[in-house]
Amino acid sequence: MNITFLGTGCMQPTTKRNHSAILFSHKGENLLFDCGEGTQRQFRFAGLKPAKVTRIFITHWHGDHCFGLPGMLSAMKADGFDGVLEIYGPKGSKTYVKHMLKGLAYRSFINYKVTEVSNGKIVDAQDYVIEAHPLKHSVSCVGYSFIEKDKLRIDVKKAAKLELSGPVLGELQKGKNVIFNDKKIMFKDVTYAVKGKKISYIADTVKCPGASRLAKDCDLLICEGTHCDDIKERKYMHLTVREACEIATKGNAKKLIVTHISGRYKDSKDVLKEAKKYFKKVAIAEDFMVVEA
Repeated sequence: MNITFLGTGCMQPTTKRNHSAILFSHKGENLLFDCGEGTQRQFRFAGLKPAKVTRIFITHWHGDHCFGLPGMLSAMKADGFDGVLEIYGPKGSKTYVKHMLKGLAYRSFINYKVTEVSNGKIVDAQDYVIEAHPLKHSVSCVGYSFIEKDKLRIDVKKAAKLELSGPVLGELQKGKNVIFNDKKIMFKDVTYAVKGKKISYIADTVKCPGASRLAKDCDLLICEGTHCDDIKERKYMHLTVREACEIATKGNAKKLIVTHISGRYKDSKDVLKEAKKYFKKVAIAEDFMVVEA
């Protein structure tokens, strides 16, 4: 799994930070979480192909999280996307997409399907599931968890003891019992389970039960932390860096990456310094940063 941060800023882009967009690349699938203005251009800078995106997940319909959607659909069309793009978002997403595209003069976009989500499992793929949980913002908003399904691995010593080899091992790893040398081999006797990773994305919110559920037992938590504690008056429904760290701590997250950084902070070193007061395994997201998870 590679995670590419294509946009790590907040309401207004800066020369260093574009609007929100994060790409999860996993076994041939490319899952785009949020699609802020200029996302298609960020793809070009990162050497990525828009047409390879397979699903788009919008957290909410504030402009800094969705203004890039028409451009991405257009770029995917130009790049030869062939299929039906799955778009997910909170309640009202079907209307927002319809109105957004209706205001444009165009011949045709790619085929797409919009699914409105609120709470629970929304995608059940071969190797992973996606869950959505509601967040508390000024508009309807959801966060997402990418959860790998548990895998079976071959116990090499046990397999060698039984002299197992070839395609038989592949069948056992799929959880199937096999006949080998006229003897029935139970997959449970020569395999062990590896727990899948959980990676969550918490966008614009204040502390809420949904944020806690998303953060729980994460291998990697990507969470907004718009301001440091130098902001005394809270005018907007956003998390501070400290609050993002507190959510990660309470949820027992193994690692935290803070994103959606206010343009008032010219140097992320100051933001990182504050974050490390509250959570040790933390990093500050930067545009075009790639993380292996």
